[in-house]
Parts: sequence; structure tokens; C-alpha cells
Amino acid sequence: MKVLFIGDIVGKVGRTTTKALLPAIVDRYKIDLVIANGENAAGGFGITDKIASEIFNLGVHIITTGNHVWDKKEFIPQIAKLDYVLRPLNYPPGVPGYGSILYTFSNGEKVAVINLSGRVFMSYIDCPFRIGKEEVKKLSNFTKTIIIDFHAEATSEKIAFGYFMDGEVSAVIGTHTHVQTADERILPGGTAYITDVGMTGPYNSVIGIEKEQVIHRFLTNMPMRFETAKGEGCFSGIVIEIDEKTGKSTAVQRLQLKYP
Repeated sequence: MKVLFIGDIVGKVGRTTTKALLPAIVDRYKIDLVIANGENAAGGFGITDKIASEIFNLGVHIITTGNHVWDKKEFIPQIAKLDYVLRPLNYPPGVPGYGSILYTFSNGEKVAVINLSGRVFMSYIDCPFRIGKEEVKKLSNFTKTIIIDFHAEATSEKIAFGYFMDGEVSAVIGTHTHVQTADERILPGGTAYITDVGMTGPYNSVIGIEKEQVIHRFLTNMPMRFETAKGEGCFSGIVIEIDEKTGKSTAVQRLQLKYP
């Protein structure tokens, strides 16, 4: 099985870039399942049900998110209706939405996807290590192919989590920082890993935002409204090949493409 994970789709540029490049990538790498982090797909901050539908229509099967999933307040009552849009599993009980999914292909084969949030330099929610381990144990009764989006800030927390899950899941894919790391690998136990898969969004920007605005903020420390940058796009992702019989990853390839 080949899985494509698309790094955080940011704003209209990210969606346009995905639309333009995804079909050729799926065809070239013979992709079976497409997962994308979409927490910043709506104007660079949050997601809406309309934009989630747009992303699904592009050929994405599952959307993961992170701490910005609640930025569009109108989406909060909608998320529970969309089981293919995940929010971090380790939010407290009672928070709307789903933190994992068991996706079933037409041939009956199943893949589990889990969304978790880190805690270092982020909101201090439930422990992703313990919650993640419990969820993996439950889902492993149905499939050996389990993929985790670990949405976290600190590289140390991400790497530790990767080793913590090594041999238990097929892949641990880091998201959140929008900066792709060059440490893709298969860990000793057979888990594919990357600290951050990067961003699919404006190329000439500061993590998707107009660079002049961010520079002004650093220079003055004054609050201001950030806007998603325009212009060229960058597609960031990772292709993982998984042995369905064992759930172990056998190959991993990082992607970063400019558009146009």
C-alpha cells in the first residue's frame, strides 16, 4: 500500500497547489490513500465544512488538523458531522469531533488514522503518549496499518513520540511548524517517521503568512492582523509504502514541489 500525506494546506494558494499537483503525484507514485492536514485551509486559519468538501473533491480521503481546528467558530458544530475530518484525539472528553478513523477500502482492507497533539509549547491537553498508545491498542484489533499525525511544536517531543510508537504503528508524521525537515526515515521497528512534513501553501512567505507583516511584528512587537501570502505555491508531502500484512513501512520518500 502507498500512502501520501500532504503537509498543512494553507489558504487558497495551498488549495490551488494541491488541485494542480495532486493528480499527477497520485498517478506517478500509485497512491492508494491520500491524507492531508487541513487545519489552516480556510484563509490560513482554521477550516470550514465547505472547504473540507473542496479538499475531499480534490482526491483527499482523510483530513487531519491540530490546534487551529477551532479558529472558524462556525465549524465547531459541523465537525461532529464529518467523520473524515479529524481533530486531535487527546482533547478532553466532551469535545466535538473524532480523533481517529478506521478507513475501509472497497476491497474491505482497513487503515487506521489517528490525530494527536503535542503539549510542549502548546495547549496542555491530555497526554498524547498515553492516549495514543491506548488508541493504537484498540485499532490494532481491526488493522495492522496505523498512521499517526502528531501535531506538535518541539522536535524533541516529536522524535520521542516516534520512538515511543516504533513498531506499534506504520507511520508517525509530524505536522504544525510548516517547515519541512530532512529526517525522513524508517525507525528500527518498521515505523516510517518525519519530524515535520512541511506546508502546502505560499512559497514566498513566513510559514504561509505575508513576510512583511511577520517582519514588522518582530521589529515592533505590535499586534497586527496576519494575512495569508499570495503568489507561488509549494507542495510538501511524504509518500510511504507499507506492507499491509505486517503493518511495517518498507519505503519513505519526502516531496517538495513548487507551483507553478
